[in-house]
Order: sequence, then C-alpha cells, then structure tokens
Amino acid sequence: MKKKDDVNYTALGVSLGPAFGVVFGLLFDNLALGIALGVALGVAIGAGLDNQKKNEK
Repeated sequence: MKKKDDVNYTALGVSLGPAFGVVFGLLFDNLALGIALGVALGVAIGAGLDNQKKNEK
C-alpha cells in the first residue's frame, strides 16, 4: 500500500512559527513582536513550500 504525502505546509508553518517566534521574542525582549514575526514567517515559508509541492505534481 502506497503512503499518501498530504502535508499542509502552511498549517505546519502557522503552528511552528509562533514557537520559534517566542524564543526570538524572549531573546530580543519583545515577546509580542517575536510571536507576530514567527506567525508571518511561518505562513510565508509554509505557503512557499505548498506552492513548490503543487508545482512538482
């Protein structure tokens, strides 16, 4: 049986982005900005990976 690779990278980026953003926010002493940047970068990178995966098919 073949495994289906259905990974939604945008959702993965949205969930992991804030986790990394909190770390950077604590390092730079600005937690709110870190979370916001983490979400933004997570969405951007996830959307790019989703688009790349879609173009490969």
